[in-house]
Amino acid sequence: QVQLVESGGGLVQAGGSLKLSCAASGLAVNKYTMSWFRQALGKEREFVATIAWTSTNTFYTESVKGRFTISRESGENTVYLQMNGLIPEDTAVYYCAADNRLGLRTRGSDYEYWGQGTQVTVSS
Repeated sequence: QVQLVESGGGLVQAGGSLKLSCAASGLAVNKYTMSWFRQALGKEREFVATIAWTSTNTFYTESVKGRFTISRESGENTVYLQMNGLIPEDTAVYYCAADNRLGLRTRGSDYEYWGQGTQVTVSS
């Protein structure tokens, strides 16, 4: 049984940092494309970042480039999202997702497994 468990969310002031974790069980994060999505209140879920399972290639949505970094620690079977320079517009529930197909995937419907989400709130 696959489980993705996010943690690390919280309340932070604008300009601050948070590091989200996605601990996986039932799958190996170095054998799956792993991504982060977010959903703000009243808005649609949006793609944030992805790391390919075949390499360390990463891709980010434009609004977080230069501020967020996705990484993978195979030994811990965990994926991280380091978020720096947070702004109020980053406030959302952040979700970890996994898919075992190759290729860049930014649509939520492409992902087979999802975590329960962790809330990130950035105050101005």
